[in-house]
Amino acid sequence: MKIKTSASRKVFMTFNFLILTMLSLMCVLPFLNVLAISFSDKIPVTEHRVAFWPVGFNTAAYSFILSQPAFMRALVVSVQRTLLGVAVNLILIILTAYPLSKSREEFRARGFFSWFYVITILFSPGLIPAYLVVYYTKLMNTVWALVLPGALPVFSMLVVMNYIRGLPKELEEAAYIDGANHVQTLWRVILPLCAPTLATVTLFSFVGHWNSWYDGMMYMSVVDKYPLQTYLRTVIINPESFFRNVTNVSTNIAVYLGLVNARTTSAAQLFLAMIPIMLVYPFLQKYFTTGLVLGSVKG
Repeated sequence: MKIKTSASRKVFMTFNFLILTMLSLMCVLPFLNVLAISFSDKIPVTEHRVAFWPVGFNTAAYSFILSQPAFMRALVVSVQRTLLGVAVNLILIILTAYPLSKSREEFRARGFFSWFYVITILFSPGLIPAYLVVYYTKLMNTVWALVLPGALPVFSMLVVMNYIRGLPKELEEAAYIDGANHVQTLWRVILPLCAPTLATVTLFSFVGHWNSWYDGMMYMSVVDKYPLQTYLRTVIINPESFFRNVTNVSTNIAVYLGLVNARTTSAAQLFLAMIPIMLVYPFLQKYFTTGLVLGSVKG
C-alpha cells in the first residue's frame, strides 16, 4: 500500500537530507584531506595543491614515522594507558553500579552514595588540587597518573546502574533460591544481560583514554613518557621544529628528504592515531544505541 505524503512533508525530508549530507561531508572531508596529504609528495603539499586525492602518491611519510623511536614510544604508552584504563574503568563501574541498583530496603546507604557520586558530576576540584593529589601520591611520570584520576567515570556508572535496575528482579531471586551469592549472581546472571550497555561504556572509556592529551601534558614532565595524543600535540603545534630535530639525529633520512616534509609526516601521524578507533568502533557500534538508550531509561 502506497502512503501519500504531503507537500510540506516532502519539503521537510528534502531539507533534512541536505542538512545531514552537509554535516556528514563536514566530518568526512577533513579526514580525507589529512589522508591525501599523508600519501602525497612534499612539493604539491607545500604548494597547497592536495585536496582529497593524493598528488605524487607515496608511502614515504609512513615509513619515516614508523622508523622514529619517539612515535613508537608514545604509541606504546597510549596502548598501555588505554588497556589499563579501560580495565580499571569497567571493574569499578560494575562494582559500583551493582550495589547502587538495589532498593533502599536492600542497601540502606544507597541514597548517601548516590548523592556522593552525583556531586562529583556537578562540582570539579579544579586543576591545581588534582595536580597536587597526583604529585603527593608520587604518581608523576607513571602510567597510573593517566589512569587513576579518572578511574570511575560516573556518567557511565549511572548508565549501567539504570540498566541493571531495569532487569527483572525475578532473575536475581531465582539465583538466590538456587544458592548463589551476590558475586555469583553478578557474574553469571547480571553481567551477561548487560553486554550492550557494557559495550557502550567500554567504547566511551576506550575513546576517552585514547584521545586524551591534556593529562599527559599535565602529569608527565619527561617527553619519553608522553602518550600518543600529547606527543602529537607537540608535533602539530611546531611541526617544523619536530621535523628539523628528527632529521638532525636520523642517519637514513636522506632517502626521504625528497618525498616528505613536516606537513606530510604530521598528517601520517594523525592518521595512524585514528586507526585503533576505526578498528574498535565497528565491532561495538551495534551495541551503542541500544545500550545507551536502555541504560538511560529505567524500563
